[in-house]
Amino acid sequence: MTVSELIALATEAKTHAYAPYSSFSVGAALECEDGSVFTGCNVESASYPCAICAERVALGAAVAAGNRRFQRLAITSSGEDFCYPCGICRQNLIEFSPDLQIIAVSGTTGEHKEISLSELLPFSFTSDNLKQL
Repeated sequence: MTVSELIALATEAKTHAYAPYSSFSVGAALECEDGSVFTGCNVESASYPCAICAERVALGAAVAAGNRRFQRLAITSSGEDFCYPCGICRQNLIEFSPDLQIIAVSGTTGEHKEISLSELLPFSFTSDNLKQL
């Protein structure tokens, strides 16, 4: 799958976002090691802590389908700037793929930047930390 195709899937997922409170729609497309792709969109709630990010929706769908290793994640939003995963999403994603490539897309220009998840979350807490006990 090309980067452009992955971004197109994230952009399509964004159209399904439920964001009545923030008006900040996000779409994500997570490419698994086997080449399959799972998409997600953010889902807000009047009880703000109940909201879930697009990245975790895609991750949950992929894990529910039996996937555990991921290659790339494209994220786009209705915002002007590049959209990167929040801290909670970073922690959830690094559980499975520290070398995951993040493709952050500008919501206005469509331009994208690539960065590894381990660069976005240095000194992360993973299962390796638990082995030290």
